[in-house]
Amino acid sequence: MDKTALPEVWLRGPVPDIPALLQPVAHALLQAREEVSALMEGFPEEYLWHRPGGVASPGFHLQHLAGVLDRLFTYAAGELLNDEQLKALDAEGQPNGEATSVRALTDQWHRQIDKALEQLKQIKEQTLTETRGVGRARLPSTVLGLLVHAAEHTQRHTGQLLVTVKVLRSKIFSQATP
Repeated sequence: MDKTALPEVWLRGPVPDIPALLQPVAHALLQAREEVSALMEGFPEEYLWHRPGGVASPGFHLQHLAGVLDRLFTYAAGELLNDEQLKALDAEGQPNGEATSVRALTDQWHRQIDKALEQLKQIKEQTLTETRGVGRARLPSTVLGLLVHAAEHTQRHTGQLLVTVKVLRSKIFSQATP
């Protein structure tokens, strides 16, 4: 079925096996997944790291979307970031061969959404108000605060990616027409 004919994800009903209070988080993540997938379809590799007007590149946004989601869900689980996550954080915004192609970054994003949805299925609603530390300073938040921030942060960067890609596609189109 053509996804453009479907209503937005939040209007399609509950996501199976996700606790009721976490449905909005799942809906936001799934909506972003669909929008990013459609947006990046056929996007030229040579523009992946372009920064029109000095804004973040599409490649950065794709890396950041996956990375932040991973980090926020790690904190929500009450864990600290591991060495691999810290290395990925330091590498955000940097091309790294084939691992940072449009396809590879989009696939990584999809895997991270899938992982986040599986994690949401495991969360008990009675833990949502439990305190969790964020970052090296262990700033206070809650499980729910982290999950909601993961959803809103994902939506924010999806919007930024959308604008950046549209600007770049406009630039590509204007160069292609005489």
